[in-house]
Amino acid sequence: MSKRQTEVAVIGAGVIGSAVAYYAAKAGFQVVLIDAGDSAQFTSSRCDGNVLVSDKMPGYDASLTARSQELLDELSDELDYDFQWERRGSMLVMENEQEMEMGQKLCEDFKANGITGVHMMDPNELAQREPYLARDLAGGMWFDGDGCLYPMGLCYGLAEGLKKYRGELLLHQPVTMVKKSGKGFVLSTPDYEIWTERVVNCAGIQSARVGAMSGIEIPVKPRQGQILVSEPTVQLAKQKVMEFGYMMAKFQSSDYVRPVTSLMEKYGVALVYEPTGGNNFLLGSSRYFTDMDDVKVDIEVMKAIALRGIRFFPAMADVKVIRSYAGIRAYTPDHMPIISDTVVDGYYVATGHEGDGVGLSAITGVLMTQLLSGEVTEFDMEPLRLSRF
Repeated sequence: MSKRQTEVAVIGAGVIGSAVAYYAAKAGFQVVLIDAGDSAQFTSSRCDGNVLVSDKMPGYDASLTARSQELLDELSDELDYDFQWERRGSMLVMENEQEMEMGQKLCEDFKANGITGVHMMDPNELAQREPYLARDLAGGMWFDGDGCLYPMGLCYGLAEGLKKYRGELLLHQPVTMVKKSGKGFVLSTPDYEIWTERVVNCAGIQSARVGAMSGIEIPVKPRQGQILVSEPTVQLAKQKVMEFGYMMAKFQSSDYVRPVTSLMEKYGVALVYEPTGGNNFLLGSSRYFTDMDDVKVDIEVMKAIALRGIRFFPAMADVKVIRSYAGIRAYTPDHMPIISDTVVDGYYVATGHEGDGVGLSAITGVLMTQLLSGEVTEFDMEPLRLSRF
């Protein structure tokens, strides 16, 4: 068994762990990044690439994403890998006047909390921007700064950047033990014994299991989402389009009942459209609790996603689906991630981002590095502390 000694061991080479490892190494820490599989093999390869303010609540949540967008602007220049970061903007579309009234209040809240480039759209502007949208929609909301990227590409770029800062990437090495040892920890994998001063658990849906090795309880649950991939076709919209009801499904709101089927309600199905560079599009979304390893697609959920897409883009009825996939995301009870130290000195956690991992990856890496360094953090960390549960 080969032995390693390092300052920071990051467990999980998905988009969160890769960002934490990169920023920590850039700050001067000696870093080892460890994963049970390949880089981006699990959740980060089974998701879309959205980096959106539009699906966040105004205030703290949206501000985190806006800062992450700025950091991605920087990373697109820093990293020697094109992860296809583009700020195309995004829109929320409203089915009826009740949603428009709720959207108007939301728009005002965004502006009051410092989010610029957001405005309401009437049906005429909606049709001018995206003529393939259904003509009976009440309106929408435009977000100028939103963007999308290639998640696996971001992971690969961060991993290569880690190596540039003399970090080490250990793949196909499931962590089997994390034990306190003096002022640090000993980690075991099939081929390595690693002594480290600090541990950062970025294991996503596996973070609760990994935390339990050190007696740390992490309240994440597996929540599945499915995505359909279309054949190459005419571009139905130039940027991300979501229905306003997506916010209701995401945050499990009981304030508003959407006009959807019982199956759509059961599986949290809501329109999420994302065009790709290959002239096809990704179509979601669904959200429901499931088993840890349940990445099987469900034909009934696929049908519900397709029908919801056709409701907003009638031309989708003539487009074929060439494949579909499902991913498991780490859900927390208050829908906010955990970026925190723990009761075990030197043990940190960055997990629970659910569907926002790609969007919050860069700011998570920066905040965790500031925690590791003992610096003043850019944001108040209380809303993200593990101890809030």
